[in-house]
Amino acid sequence: MSDCLFCRIRDGQVPATMVHQDEHCIAFRDIHPQAPTHILVVPRKHIATLNDATEEDALLLGHVLLTAKKIARDEGHGDPGWRAIANVNRDAGQTVFHLHVHVLGGRRLGPLG
Repeated sequence: MSDCLFCRIRDGQVPATMVHQDEHCIAFRDIHPQAPTHILVVPRKHIATLNDATEEDALLLGHVLLTAKKIARDEGHGDPGWRAIANVNRDAGQTVFHLHVHVLGGRRLGPLG
């Protein structure tokens, strides 16, 4: 997906402040953070939205969420609390169409809605 920003970050074509890389996913700091900690966890496999995930992606999706948990803990937010968000499509606020999970923490986060 040569026009996908996150694929280009994954492939090293666009710089990002990486905090995690493994064979299944990458994680980097958001360039427009909405909280003191705002990290995006992105599967290496291009999946446009959560709506496009299949049963075959179940282990990958689990790995992405467990990676989000590890990153939140490593950033010091495990016990105080943190938020994981996956926006699906434009009406939900998705702007990059490569599945990703936002890890937010570092301050008290109010209710959504």
